[in-house]
Amino acid sequence: MSDPINTANLSPAQKAAIIAEALPYIRRFQDKTLVIKYGGNAMTDPHLKECFARDVVLLKLVGFNPVVVHGGGPQIETMLTRVGKKGEFIQGMRVTDAETMELVEMVLGGQVNKEIVSLINQAGGKAVGLTGKDSGFIRAKKLKMENKDVPGDLIDIGQVGDITQIDPSLISFLDKGDFIPVIAPIGVGEQGESYNINADVVAGKLAEILKAEKLVLLTNTPGVLDKAGKLLTGLTPRQIDDLVADGTLSGGMLPKIGSALDAARNGVKSVHIIDGRVEHCLLLEILTDHGVGTMIKSK
Repeated sequence: MSDPINTANLSPAQKAAIIAEALPYIRRFQDKTLVIKYGGNAMTDPHLKECFARDVVLLKLVGFNPVVVHGGGPQIETMLTRVGKKGEFIQGMRVTDAETMELVEMVLGGQVNKEIVSLINQAGGKAVGLTGKDSGFIRAKKLKMENKDVPGDLIDIGQVGDITQIDPSLISFLDKGDFIPVIAPIGVGEQGESYNINADVVAGKLAEILKAEKLVLLTNTPGVLDKAGKLLTGLTPRQIDDLVADGTLSGGMLPKIGSALDAARNGVKSVHIIDGRVEHCLLLEILTDHGVGTMIKSK
């Protein structure tokens, strides 16, 4: 995590220059939709949480339409530990039995979602918390995961959802009312059953459906790294495919990269994987000339 930025010694002219640098970006992205996947340290460090909330409110005030999709892995793990359960992951996806699903829904739809809503409201915004079950706007079915080690074999990972449909009308309605949607990644099945969906997947698909200008994914790393640990600041879908094929990208990064690629290939103009441990990372990436992560362009 970065040290807090000290602006006390900046002259008025320097502060004005910083604001002026943002002007072209504000003009360029006026009234554009920005989908933000919020997770990692940015969700657990008190100072970073405040920075995130203020960034989102400022983006809304200058004319963006931010839509927040959040995770909650650390909070879910804490709850599982309390009840004596151990979290299990397969190919970056959480195995979710019926009991775990109840805990996931309680933590994501209740505790985490409401905290984020409260932080944004305290920062001067108008946030509204949702899950995909509200108005049934995220429809899902049981995910059938292919076993990479045994071609043709399917792995049962419980109540993990595969998105079948997203109805954007609720989000559009909230945007028009100057509300900031904050979405927990829980989908609903045909019989009303709940599904745990990877937050990166929800953010990516939502960005596609909303025809978002940008998809921003906050991580606990500087961005996409090569095998030597060097940050790759700009990538194309083809280069990402190569990194997955040679094993550079694996584990929990796979759902994130998969969502980023799908979004880039399906109309989202740019995808940013940025370091959520850097304070005000959203503003740095979107409103300045100095990025804090990896940008994946659609071409």
